[in-house]
Amino acid sequence: MLKLKKTFISAEEYFEIEEAAEYKSEYYHGEIFAMSGASFAHNLIAGNVFARLHTSLGDSDCVVFNSDMKIELDKAKHYAYPDVSAVCGDVRFAEGRDDTIVNPVLIIEVLSESMQKYDRDLKFKAYQNIVSLKDYILIDQYSYSVEYFSKNKSGVWISEIFENIDDKCIIRSVDVELSLNSIYHKVKFTE
Repeated sequence: MLKLKKTFISAEEYFEIEEAAEYKSEYYHGEIFAMSGASFAHNLIAGNVFARLHTSLGDSDCVVFNSDMKIELDKAKHYAYPDVSAVCGDVRFAEGRDDTIVNPVLIIEVLSESMQKYDRDLKFKAYQNIVSLKDYILIDQYSYSVEYFSKNKSGVWISEIFENIDDKCIIRSVDVELSLNSIYHKVKFTE
C-alpha cells in the first residue's frame, strides 16, 4: 500500500493559495484546512452579533470584523477566521498583510458540530497567546447557550455561562451589553 507523504505548506504559500481560492481555509503548522459553509442559524447568529456590536461601537475607537478577517494566532504557524472579532485603538496587521489582524480584544465563535471541539480546545488555547485578547465568546447555534471567557487583571481566564433567553452579558473589552434575545433574534430551534 502506498503511503502518502504529508506536504508542508509555508505561511507564505498559504497566503498565496488563500488569495486565489474561492473558499476560505485556516492554516495550522504547515497544513491547510478548508472551512465548510455555515448553516442558516450560524449565519443569523453571527450576523446578529456583528450588527449589534457594529451599531454599539460606531462612535468608539473600536472596529468590528466579520468572518472575512483573519487573525494571526501564532506568527507563520497558525491563522484562523473567527466569526466576529473586534480591535480597539489602532488596528495592527500581520507583517506585509492587510487582511490579517494581530491585536483583537474580542473574538466570538459560533459553534458547529464539526468545529466545536477545535473552537473549545486547540483554538482557544492558541487565542490565549494573543496578548491583546481580553474576551472570547462561544455561542451555541443549537440551543440558548453562550460561554463567555474573560481575562482578569491577573491574566486568568474566568468563564460565565448564559442559558436563559432573558440573560444579558456585558462584554468588558468593548463595554457592550449583548443579550441572548438579540443574539438569537429570528433563530428557530428544531426539536
